[in-house]
Amino acid sequence: MAFWERSTGKWHLNSAMASELKDFEKIIKVKFKNPKLLKEALTHRSYLNENPSWPVPHNERLEFLGDAVLELVTTEFLYKKFPLHDEGRLTSLRAALVNYQALGLVARDISLEKFVYLSRGETKDIGRARDVILANALEALIGAVYLDQNYKTTSVFIKNTVLTRVNEILEKKLYRDPKSQLQEIIQEKLKITPTYKVLDESGPDHNKKFLVGVFFGAKLTAKGAGHSKQEGESKAAEAALVHLRPKSNAE
Repeated sequence: MAFWERSTGKWHLNSAMASELKDFEKIIKVKFKNPKLLKEALTHRSYLNENPSWPVPHNERLEFLGDAVLELVTTEFLYKKFPLHDEGRLTSLRAALVNYQALGLVARDISLEKFVYLSRGETKDIGRARDVILANALEALIGAVYLDQNYKTTSVFIKNTVLTRVNEILEKKLYRDPKSQLQEIIQEKLKITPTYKVLDESGPDHNKKFLVGVFFGAKLTAKGAGHSKQEGESKAAEAALVHLRPKSNAE
């Protein structure tokens, strides 16, 4: 754990904790001038509930900053790399690179999961909940690198981690999100554009769940649930695509 030095009025990390941070710095190839920024980036809100004397705050402010830096670096990278793509195609590519599933994979690639500070309860979460935590921690890490170093170093870090997947996304057409695919199919077949409507909301404000329906004209075709309206729409589109595929195969 950390300790408080009365003479200097500062928190210090003990040797074991400092060693862990150095191990992670070697993995990400960034040497922090201020190790407290790195520790803050790795601190999930839940950890503070069990460790109220923890010397740094949770990582949500750094996540807010890192999200903006990530979007700027990614946008600049795609703008320069694909000069013939229009803004719609660039937006789809960016979304495929920085959604929580993609960032969760990157976080695992750099072993972030081994270093993030979570409550005992959160460590048991798997699936989507864990991916969201890791994606948010990665954005917080990006924010910490930006504050501790500079834009150039942060840009190199993002290019070496997040943006290495751009060729895979193009080859596998992962940038074609379910809503875009569904719209393309239905506009061709039915000459209409699918619409989405929230059918139900449940859960507390901090953990709401949205049930969304996708309509072809007035007809409800499929439903999907998510923790945001956008996620619910995407799940509904996925369900509609599954419904359509057997018919396409039969044709």
